[in-house]
Amino acid sequence: MGGLSGNIHSRREFFVGALRYAALGLLCAGAALLAVKRRWLKRQGICVNNGLCRGCRILEQCRLPLALEAKRSSSRTDNG
Repeated sequence: MGGLSGNIHSRREFFVGALRYAALGLLCAGAALLAVKRRWLKRQGICVNNGLCRGCRILEQCRLPLALEAKRSSSRTDNG
C-alpha cells in the first residue's frame, strides 16, 4: 500500500501544478487583452481614461479634443 500513497501524492502535485500554470496563463492572457484593447481604443480615437485627462499617462501624446483643451487650459494656468 505504500506505493499507492506515493502515486496519489504525485498525482495531486501534478494537478496543483497544472492549475497553477493555468491560472498564470489566464492572468497573462487577460493582461494581453487589456493591452490590445487599450491600443485599439487609442487608434480608434476613443479615450482610454474615461475622459479624465488630469493624471493620464498618455496626455502629452493624446490628440483627442478633450485632451487638447486640457493641455491648453493647463498651459494658461501655468503661465499665470
